[in-house]
Amino acid sequence: MRNSSGFRHTAFVSCGAMDRLTQLETFVAVATRGSLTAAAKAEGVAPAIVGRRIDALEERLGVKLLLRTTRRLTLTHEGSAFLEDCQRLLTELANAEASVSAGGVKASGHLRVTAPAGFGRRHVAPLVPRFHELHPEVTISLNLSDRVIDMAGENFDCAVRVGDLPDSSLVSMRLADNRRRCVATPEFLRRHGVPQHPTDLVRFACLTLSSDASQTRGWAFRVPRIANGRHEEGARAGATVPAGDGSEGHEVIHLKPSGPLDCSDGQVLHDWCLAGHGIAWRSTWEVEAEIDAGLLVPVLDRFAAPPNGIYAVFPQRKHLPLRVRLWLDFLKAHYARPDYWGRGAG
Repeated sequence: MRNSSGFRHTAFVSCGAMDRLTQLETFVAVATRGSLTAAAKAEGVAPAIVGRRIDALEERLGVKLLLRTTRRLTLTHEGSAFLEDCQRLLTELANAEASVSAGGVKASGHLRVTAPAGFGRRHVAPLVPRFHELHPEVTISLNLSDRVIDMAGENFDCAVRVGDLPDSSLVSMRLADNRRRCVATPEFLRRHGVPQHPTDLVRFACLTLSSDASQTRGWAFRVPRIANGRHEEGARAGATVPAGDGSEGHEVIHLKPSGPLDCSDGQVLHDWCLAGHGIAWRSTWEVEAEIDAGLLVPVLDRFAAPPNGIYAVFPQRKHLPLRVRLWLDFLKAHYARPDYWGRGAG
């Protein structure tokens, strides 16, 4: 039997246990796809059925997992923790079935992987030779590109993607959190001061992606919500204020700061920031090592927006090849190491 996550499970599970498993699979699909409608479309059922499964799960657990409005869907604190457990459970179930069906056969064949250029250079490419050492009968092609690859059309087995995922028929596995931080060199902050609020950025040289790059919404910050559901300082600074981020008393605003330098390439912005030319808004996977070394200093951390994710994405197939399953496990194991992100891919 095939479920919404693309996994197969036995038909000998009792009806009650099957219902519980279906609820977990549906919850994961809703949480990762961001809406009941998207999850229902992927499963080929009506949104009302998905909604009833979520209601039944929350009633059985006695806790609210999702906050649903007409405009958006967000995870509660309990829902975020439960999502990680559910993803791990479903992955372990799939691996258990795979280990039986594989019959001890060694992984072989060709593995085609794609990842964003910057992230891929730092956190995918170093792992590819190590995976090959463990599975020498697997050959690997790594494509690094910032465009969104058509995996089915271009015959890729797995994509690593950073940030919010668009609705699609692909299956995703969350590998790690991705956080953004404002950073600058100690010398820059000594010369120009330290911003105390996101709206202070209008007075600083900020290193931004040029308008032809993909970062169209601007820099995200989580600020206290005040009267009328809108942050007045953010409004004066031209901030975009969504309906809310699910955290009571706070909202996420998006600012588009400016400065004398911009570039369409994130690595160039990183290099300019290290050279002391301004404040940059970068992912932790890119700057954590420099922060640990004291080369960069984070600012405005108390206003950091909630994290999005780093995902492995793969086609929704009934039987994933063993080489793909092993690669997914390999990535998850490395990215889950507590010391990994501070020290790079060492």
